[in-house]
Amino acid sequence: MACVPNSSMTLLFVEMGVGYDQHGQDVTSAAMRACKNAISSNSIPAFRRGSIPGVSFDQMKLQIKLGVPRPLQQTLDLEKVKSVFPYGRISNVEVVDGGLICSSGVEVEEMGDKNDDCYIVNAAVYVGY
Repeated sequence: MACVPNSSMTLLFVEMGVGYDQHGQDVTSAAMRACKNAISSNSIPAFRRGSIPGVSFDQMKLQIKLGVPRPLQQTLDLEKVKSVFPYGRISNVEVVDGGLICSSGVEVEEMGDKNDDCYIVNAAVYVGY
């Protein structure tokens, strides 16, 4: 199994996040939230301002590792997950066993629940060039 990050980029930093889907049982929503959580508290001016000699904004690379409960991995829509990232070239997405399926404590049919399962996904976003 490939391990992110790989040698195809110079790693600058790693952003980590957690995402939940408490109602509707949609692991893709949980993964998208995990990725948004990972990138939402960061600004990356170095790429736009040319702070790294010889590296432009167009050269930003992203590698993503998602911890997703094994029974849900086949339903994960990676193209939707990738749509969370406003810029940077995604060179690799790795899905591994992880995350969690637990009870939300309540089933709310009006919110699309099929049961009371809550899906939790972990994300690591590797940023470099």
